[in-house]
Amino acid sequence: MTNNNKTEPIVDHLFRHQYGKMVAILARIFGLQHLDLIEDAIQDTFLKAALQWREKQPEKPEAWLTQAAKNRVLDLLRQIQARQKREAAFPHASSALEINEQFLDPEIDDAQLRMIFVACHPALSSSEQIAFALKAISGFSGKEISCALMQKEESIKKRLQRARKKIQEEGILMRFPEPHEMEARMQGVMQIIYLIFNEGFHSIKADSLVDKELCGEALRLCKLLLRRKTFRSGSLYALFALLCYNAARLDAKVSDDEVLNLKQQDRQKWYAPLIELGHDALYRSLYDFQDRSAYHFEALIASEHIRALNFESTNWLQILAYYEEMYQYLPSASILLSRAIIYLQIENPHQAKAELEAIEIKDLEQRTYLYYATWAEFYFVDEKPKQAQEMLEKAITLCHNNLEKAYLKKKLKQVV
Repeated sequence: MTNNNKTEPIVDHLFRHQYGKMVAILARIFGLQHLDLIEDAIQDTFLKAALQWREKQPEKPEAWLTQAAKNRVLDLLRQIQARQKREAAFPHASSALEINEQFLDPEIDDAQLRMIFVACHPALSSSEQIAFALKAISGFSGKEISCALMQKEESIKKRLQRARKKIQEEGILMRFPEPHEMEARMQGVMQIIYLIFNEGFHSIKADSLVDKELCGEALRLCKLLLRRKTFRSGSLYALFALLCYNAARLDAKVSDDEVLNLKQQDRQKWYAPLIELGHDALYRSLYDFQDRSAYHFEALIASEHIRALNFESTNWLQILAYYEEMYQYLPSASILLSRAIIYLQIENPHQAKAELEAIEIKDLEQRTYLYYATWAEFYFVDEKPKQAQEMLEKAITLCHNNLEKAYLKKKLKQVV
């Protein structure tokens, strides 16, 4: 039992970090039409590892898993083809050699990049794209995806089935988009990476505000794209800068099971190496490329927060200007909400109210509780405690995260 307890964390860790690589490589070797078979084979391999490693763990666990996955898929394919009275697909040594070459580091990166574009194919809906990306590229289980996206596990299962069916029916291949398709497809890829990070940064799990696994996966995928010169753009570097800035603040967001806002956070806990990476990426995005996007403005806003020595020295007017420019690129309810919060910060409640009244509540979706919390702040400033209390009570009802709910309840006590 003791050995088992030691082994399981190792297998879980390797599963998270190796699953996507294995799916990508094996799908490239055997084709996306065998995706179900490949995923089953990899699951079997990790189950086998969990059992065998109780006795003795191999010196090179990753190499063991890779070889075991290859062998398992070949066995299964041979069984299928034998039943169909066909020759085994890879009966001779040269084919095995070709397969081994696919597991070299450059080929692994190439296979994963191809799988990213499969996941973000326009034939798939955005909800199918993010679920498929989290499953096939990042190795998240159906239960983990349902938890991260706040959807029923059965809904995620159906979403993944639809995605696989469309990949089969559309004959989607593991190839990079044609040059004339690249810009549009990259927009989709960046959007999925952005969504994956945000699901982690604004975690909607009941007992967690931060899901580092999701944030880390988004950073990894973004970095993977930046390694290939063909995919680099100002927007991709700006997105990477934004993710670095936000990830640098993860450890300061929660303390002793309590949510800390920007004003309360210990800035000494912000992770300096990630901040430096963010500064470098933002500089490149602005000066090495001509394209501009909403990611640039989000990164610039994040950099203003990062550069401020303390909350009081934050350049709110500059941040407000960036939000106004970003709204021209990508009008959204969340930008209006952010502007309302800033107007309250700079003591302009009249303009804050105008921004709040311009918001369509349904457009905020899972962030609706923040809308009512901001109204509560407005009424608090306007010295109307009863209305502030009503708004906070609404916000608490709509908030699904226990830590944020506790934060709102604390504010409610102050108002009362």
